[in-house]
Amino acid sequence: MSNEKDTFDNDESRSGGIQVIARASAVMRALGRNPKGLSLGAIAREVGLARSTVQRIVAALETEQLVEALRPGSGFRLGPALAQLIHQTNTDIISIARKSLEGLSEQLDESVTLSCISGQQAVVIDRVIAERELRVVFPMGQSMPMHATADGKVLLSTFNDSQIIEILGQAPQKLTFATHGIDTLLKEMKSIREQGFAVDNQEHTVGISACSILIPTYMGPYAVAVVAPTSRFETHAEAFREALEACKTSVSRLAGNTGEKS
Repeated sequence: MSNEKDTFDNDESRSGGIQVIARASAVMRALGRNPKGLSLGAIAREVGLARSTVQRIVAALETEQLVEALRPGSGFRLGPALAQLIHQTNTDIISIARKSLEGLSEQLDESVTLSCISGQQAVVIDRVIAERELRVVFPMGQSMPMHATADGKVLLSTFNDSQIIEILGQAPQKLTFATHGIDTLLKEMKSIREQGFAVDNQEHTVGISACSILIPTYMGPYAVAVVAPTSRFETHAEAFREALEACKTSVSRLAGNTGEKS
């Protein structure tokens, strides 16, 4: 009888542990979909849990630095520990691409990023920030909406149209006056797939533009992007593209290009 009870207790404990992990994962996914952060109440609505439950989960995640608080009373976002995990997972490509990224940034005097797909977002896994007065700075590990960024769009092009709709839904969030709707985005995907190249002309942030190139590797698809104030981007776009092509050749030679059309 004792053995049966012990087995039942173990099963109950295991089930409870799985539920906690599932709920914590749901909270982190909700924050991943909302990189600007969410309040406890908003998280609770997103995941369908009581606010008190969400508060306990967020407190535990915050202790592990998987979640961090914004300004007091402004909610929470994904924390630095997640960026560290993503970085460690991608150490091979980061070590391979680092010298090329530094050369690209130095050549153009602009900030550059290396991104990959994480869930339904594009995530910056490495960056080189330009040493100039007016520049763009991206936080490491930041999740970015795939439909409104150059690196996101070029990574999104590795999916077919049905998968893109499944990822984004029929009405992706409109972030600026230039953000594409799903129909326009799918039309753009055809040329992005053919060229392996995408542009974000103020689609994510007004005043900031970017271009990105796809780098298929045996480790999966990655994207290198040049990000600049729109005023400079408009006059240097062709030079940015040519430099990205050269960067891709350099990285692909070391990272094992899969031979996919790009």
